[in-house]
Parts: sequence; structure tokens; C-alpha cells
Amino acid sequence: MKLYFIRHGKTQWNLEGRFQGAGGDSPLLTESYQQMVQVGHFLRDTPFTHAYASPIKRARVTARRVVHELHQRVPLTLMSRLEEFHLGQMEGMAFDDVRQQFPAELDAFRNHPDQYDAATIGGETFTEVIDRMTPAIQTIVADNPRPTDNVLIVSHGAALNAEINALLGTPLADLRKRGGIRNTSVTILETTDGHHFDLIDWNDTSFLTAAATPTDTI
Repeated sequence: MKLYFIRHGKTQWNLEGRFQGAGGDSPLLTESYQQMVQVGHFLRDTPFTHAYASPIKRARVTARRVVHELHQRVPLTLMSRLEEFHLGQMEGMAFDDVRQQFPAELDAFRNHPDQYDAATIGGETFTEVIDRMTPAIQTIVADNPRPTDNVLIVSHGAALNAEINALLGTPLADLRKRGGIRNTSVTILETTDGHHFDLIDWNDTSFLTAAATPTDTI
């Protein structure tokens, strides 16, 4: 089966360069709705059996809009295990302010996942996020057992980056080395057993008409 992972549409905090975890949810930008339409058109010829999304509004709205544009009868299930990182004190802070107040934590979060200690800020580690997301992915695979099944999974940039790389067997220290994930991008994995995954496509944005900007990718 194939799993199509989609990052939610771009939000106001994404644009402003602010940390936006499970505890924050700024409005989606007007331009993001057009990009959701483009995702749906891109995937319209692929038959989907089910869609799953984080219940956080930016992901939930993205999932519903993309499913609507598929022109298919695709049930949508919300799963709390697909939420973004819990970021504690960094939530809502501008990147520059985090760099001043929590320089070690910011450097580890962005460049050294194995060294990221979330205790200082009261957030989740990479291991904790992966440990809560992986059972959700395994449940999704088990609930869609046919080899021809395709599912949509709409979640968040940092969480998807960590989980997708973990599913591919990437060591914790190297989770960030494949690069970032852009808003409304599509990443595809394939599996036969829910335990071993192959990468089919990473961060595909070929269908988006808007040029990428630095604040699009995490």
C-alpha cells in the first residue's frame, strides 16, 4: 500500500517565522487554500480508501479541502497521535527570539535531533514524537490491508519529517539530513507490512504554482 503524507497549508505564524506546535494554531493564509486545491487536483487520479489527519485546525482544514478536491468518497478520521511537536515555552516565539533565549535547544532541534533536550522548554523530544506517531501509522496500515489501498495522511512539518524518516530507518542523529518539508507538499511511502517502508517521493511540490519562499519549509 502507499501512504501519501501531506503537510498542512501555510499559516500566519509560518509566514512570520514563529514556532507553531501542538499548542498553537494561527490562521491559514488565503493563498494556502489555492494550494490545497492544487494538491487535490494533483492526486485526483489516485484512488484513496481513507484519509487521516491531525485534529489541529490547520491540518484538519487542509485534509477536508484536499479530500473535497479529489472528487471521491473518502472518509476522514482525525487522530491525535498525528499532532505536531509539543513545543512548550517555544510555542509562538519568533525564531530570532528562540535563538536568543534557547540557543542550544534551537540548534539541536534543527540540526542534531539526538541531542535535543526538551526538558528545559517543557516540550517533546524527537523520540517521544516518533513513539506516539508510529503506532498510528501501524494502525492505519492494518486498517487498509489491501495491496492496492492508498491513504492520505495530513499532519505537520516537524512531526512528519521526524516520523517519515524514522519509518525509513534513518538514525536519530540523521533525521534532518534529508531536508525540509514544504507546506502542502506530498511525500509518498510504500509498505507491505507496516514495519518496513520504501520512499517513493519526497517533498513533491511540482504541482504548486507559487514559488517557494524560505518560510514555506521546515
